[in-house]
Amino acid sequence: MMERESSTDEEDDRENLISQNDTVKSPQRSTFEIGDFRTRLSNSARRFDKRYLYLLAVFLPLFILILYFTIDTKNLFQTRIPIVNNHGSSNPLIVNRMRESELRALYLLKQQQSELLKLWNYSTLVSKSYLTTVNSNSSVNMISVNNNTNHGVAALSLLEDLKSGVFSHISLNKKIQEVLLSAHENGDFLGLNENYTDPSVADWTRCSKVDQRLSERRTIGWNPNLNKYLLAICVSGQMSNHLICLEKHMFFAALLNRVLVIPSTKVDYEFKRVLDIEHINKCLGRKVVVTFEEFVESKKKHLHIDKFLCYFSLPRPCYLDDERLKKLKGLGFSLGKIKTVWKEDVKNPNQRTVQDVLAKFSSDDDVIAIGDVFFADVERQWVMQPGGPIAHSCKTLIEPSRLIMLTAQRFIQTFMGKDFIALHFRRHGFLKFCNAKKPSCFYPVPQAADCISRVVERANTPVIYLSTDAAESETGLLQSLLVLNGKSVPLIKRPARNSAEKWDALLYRHGLEGDSQVEAMLDKTICALSSVFIGSSGSTFTEDILRLRKDWGSASLCDEYLCQGELPNIIAEDE
Repeated sequence: MMERESSTDEEDDRENLISQNDTVKSPQRSTFEIGDFRTRLSNSARRFDKRYLYLLAVFLPLFILILYFTIDTKNLFQTRIPIVNNHGSSNPLIVNRMRESELRALYLLKQQQSELLKLWNYSTLVSKSYLTTVNSNSSVNMISVNNNTNHGVAALSLLEDLKSGVFSHISLNKKIQEVLLSAHENGDFLGLNENYTDPSVADWTRCSKVDQRLSERRTIGWNPNLNKYLLAICVSGQMSNHLICLEKHMFFAALLNRVLVIPSTKVDYEFKRVLDIEHINKCLGRKVVVTFEEFVESKKKHLHIDKFLCYFSLPRPCYLDDERLKKLKGLGFSLGKIKTVWKEDVKNPNQRTVQDVLAKFSSDDDVIAIGDVFFADVERQWVMQPGGPIAHSCKTLIEPSRLIMLTAQRFIQTFMGKDFIALHFRRHGFLKFCNAKKPSCFYPVPQAADCISRVVERANTPVIYLSTDAAESETGLLQSLLVLNGKSVPLIKRPARNSAEKWDALLYRHGLEGDSQVEAMLDKTICALSSVFIGSSGSTFTEDILRLRKDWGSASLCDEYLCQGELPNIIAEDE
């Protein structure tokens, strides 16, 4: 009440004051007349309301629609957390790098999942194959002929496959870590094809060389009486059979303290064209073998076989036919009676010992001959060990000549390179031979291609050297089916003679070109020098390659027979 009364008194005083001062002119309006301004403002507002009300009613909905379609409402209210780098500042490039790293990590994780599935499927397949091999007892191992060892090596192969899978995933996991961490570091992304492994496993390879344990080798010395000779007789099969027969004759000569006489070219192969005979003597440091010509010279052409002994009695004594006997007599030999020392069948040979050999073949005669011993089963583990049973200073006694070895090396340098798979693909005459065996060893070309592709993938090698007697129709089909990761795996065969190529110049200059046995030994040598070898089960050509690989130390854990552990998916009926 007091405030209201005070206000009224002030207004009355102001009115009284204005009426008493005539100097104020009524027609003029003061700029600071508040009451008049309020009146005019009220009138303008009423006019504005009427004029713009309709315009607002029309344009406001239109304005709202424009905002709706032009503004990202999802991101408008999204909370953004800045990415802070190591230096404490936010950078939009880091966001992109993180997103890219995560996507690449997801890709690698999916790749790892795929590889793990492949590893699982493969381990299942190998396990089934191993069980089949154990049950059938039909698989022959390349490193040892002992059955128990065969099963152990098969288990070792399975273990190596598992190690291979673990190794690849250690590397892949390391890649994922590096990709995820790369966004937090300076520099470019690390390559997806690089191999990231711990130093402890960095030097591991799936197809590593086999440890032959040469320090554990069991050997016998060969110290022959230079006046005592053993004439080797080898008649069964082709050159590979004869080389194996010759190796066993060397063991017999060492046991009997005799000089071994290499067969004459008139009754056997011309060994001096494919073997370095003098190499054997150098390895022993003494004269342990002589050529037939040297033997004839030492005997002054008075040739007589004092005792002709047969290791095998069935299917015929010494495995000799009348034609071979005529050839031996044609050399000028006088022969005594051919004698069999025991009952022995080439189809089912008995296991014999050193004592058995000494008891039956020891003699004081100057010259003895022993019939074909290719099928002989004497001290198997001792004879088949790396380097053979005889003490010497070389890797092996029976090996290709120096000319063939150099030619093989030049071919590899020209066409193959350091890492390659060698495939002995025996086909000619093999269909009937294999189907007579249980199980068969003759595989359809598509099935063979699948088996070869698995080895190529495991060995990770770019090319395959093909040693084969197959027709072009089969090798052409095989080549078309050998595709891995979308790329064809080339099959390389020795080309025909071309004067523009110099890898075979040594053979040409020494008159050895075109010789079928020289070419066969050249094939063996190339295969024996390969990183990984795939052989034909039941072929002595393959077995001789395995002997060389074992003796030279080139045998790999990935070596195997073609489709080893599998049966052909179809087998033709008998005639």
